[in-house]
Amino acid sequence: MGKIVSISNQKGGVGKTTTAINLASNLVELGKKILLLDIDPQGNSGSGLGLEVQSLNKTTYELLIGELSAREVIHKTFVDRLDIIPSNINLSGLEVDFLGIDKKEFKLRDALASVKQDYDYILIDCPPSLGVLTINALCASQSVMITLQTEYFALEGLSQLMRIISLVQNQWNPGLELEGVLLTMYDKRTNLANQVADDVRNFFKEKVYQTIIPRNIKLSEAPSFAKPINYYDPDGVGAKSYRSLAEEIVGMS
Repeated sequence: MGKIVSISNQKGGVGKTTTAINLASNLVELGKKILLLDIDPQGNSGSGLGLEVQSLNKTTYELLIGELSAREVIHKTFVDRLDIIPSNINLSGLEVDFLGIDKKEFKLRDALASVKQDYDYILIDCPPSLGVLTINALCASQSVMITLQTEYFALEGLSQLMRIISLVQNQWNPGLELEGVLLTMYDKRTNLANQVADDVRNFFKEKVYQTIIPRNIKLSEAPSFAKPINYYDPDGVGAKSYRSLAEEIVGMS
């Protein structure tokens, strides 16, 4: 049965979607079958894998409002054994749709129950907010991966995310664990990046992955070519980093 992992941080631009796409693709290279679920209305996970997401009507939105089943909204990608449930701007209206609905926190958990056994991992790309979408993701997950950029203010606001995780553990999903903390956008030439990395490791201890994702132009370019980094620049430092992360995660499970 698949392990469901949310990739989360309430800040934008910290590598959540980059990690979701590239970790998924590299786990496939290690022989795993992966479902990537986009719960961010921006829909970047889908577009980063070549889907015209804004024209789709089989998305996370239709799944969460109960219009379609999980199997009906799963799309194949060009990467063998990597499927996706994409999102688009329609998902931004979910807060209104969920007003007054009982047990709305469990909509995603219940919707994924029928397909969990089909995958080794289900990775959820969360939005840069801590509203009903992220809470649904956390209630559906066994664990949460936090992406943290090695830049100034990296830890700012992180206490709010940790409070939400604690709230979910206490009220809805007591089994939720911290999968790990991934340092992203690392520039080894700067003292600041090294100081932030040290601060994060001092705070989260062994929960910080040994793999660090560097600041890398190819990683930034790959989504515009609708390819994961191991297809766009397979021998580059970005691809090697995400390959290392995938190996680390498989080795820990």
